[in-house]
Amino acid sequence: MLEIQRIRNEKDAVITGLKKRNIDATETVESLLSIDQKWRNSKTELESISAELNLLAKEIGDLFKQGKQDEANTSKAKTATLKEKEALLKAEVDGFDTEIIQLLYQLPNVPNDIVPAGKSELDNITVEEVGSKREFDFTAVPHWDLAKKYDLIDFELGVKITGAGFPVYKGKGAKLQRALISFFLEEAEKAGYQEFIPPLVVNEASGYGTGQLPDKEGQMYYINEDDLYLIPTAEVPLTNIYRDVILPSEDFSIKMTGYTPCFRREAGSYGKDVRGLNRLHQFDKVEIVRIEHPSNSEKALIEMIDHVKGLLEKLGLHYRILRLCGGDTGFASALTYDFEVYSAAQEKWLEVSSVSRFDTFQSTRLKLRFKTNDKKTQLCHTLNGSALALPRIVASLMENHQTPDGIVIPDALRKYTGFDIID
Repeated sequence: MLEIQRIRNEKDAVITGLKKRNIDATETVESLLSIDQKWRNSKTELESISAELNLLAKEIGDLFKQGKQDEANTSKAKTATLKEKEALLKAEVDGFDTEIIQLLYQLPNVPNDIVPAGKSELDNITVEEVGSKREFDFTAVPHWDLAKKYDLIDFELGVKITGAGFPVYKGKGAKLQRALISFFLEEAEKAGYQEFIPPLVVNEASGYGTGQLPDKEGQMYYINEDDLYLIPTAEVPLTNIYRDVILPSEDFSIKMTGYTPCFRREAGSYGKDVRGLNRLHQFDKVEIVRIEHPSNSEKALIEMIDHVKGLLEKLGLHYRILRLCGGDTGFASALTYDFEVYSAAQEKWLEVSSVSRFDTFQSTRLKLRFKTNDKKTQLCHTLNGSALALPRIVASLMENHQTPDGIVIPDALRKYTGFDIID
């Protein structure tokens, strides 16, 4: 959530920045500033009345001590009138505050200066490409055919048990899945991330804290009876560990990782782009999350990008990194880099990770702050990234490492799988 102070101080910059997302926020910003001015006027009047009541309370006490009953009672009558006015002003201030919060919830984060303007993924910028496309001397087949050939994943069984988008992994397919999770977690631990096993369901406050609510409400699975949500990513419970926390000093750099299943309704998804593992309602992912001093945010983002690059290179996958344009950047993000792996059999790029800076957008909602050296409080910066999401990694491994004799397992995974080839 944007800070109202930022909108007060940088009104034009906020409006200009949001235009990169193809959003004209002028009306919303003007409404916010109008209500904010009313809030400040009422707040000033409320504080004045509260101060007057404090003085009257002292005065009444002194008058009673002096035996001046009539004067004390006159002042008490004045106090009653002021208290009525105070109550009305408190309700007015609270009402304005609620209006401001609801309007702020509607505004996405302002993109970083280096984010290009654009409407869709077609306007994203490729900043790096590593490796080259696999050339086959045989007819390569897509992962859904390989899964059937080697009995690794049963999509039809998932439909029977639950529905489309809930595949059943089995045999070496299940072991490959488990091996990747272990590999990603151990690599995160080597990089200094502390592992957590968080809940898979969260309350509404957690959803609002990281920006999934109200923006992504229709994309989350909701448990009506308990007013809880299935998590779309481990980012939500991990980041909310620090909701309503004030870190005691400026000396901090918090690095968390966690493996979880993730649940997304993916409403409106259909067609060839959702075939096989390309788009699922339930999938596994290892997430990395960082909470940083604002001065370290840029360095932390680079480190996270390098971490994901290292994983893909150890898996022997051809990938590229995209800087997302304003129109393709997530609601809460100020700056996002997507990693895409080339799917040799499908002849297309598949997104396997997003690494994002949120700056103070999440911490404003979370009330996540730290104590400065002069004992003031300041908002932290938050970042997160997929390291990595498994479905499309599995698809890419199967397709890019296929041979006429089977699917070759990358060296980095073999100690986790216990086998060198799927045949």
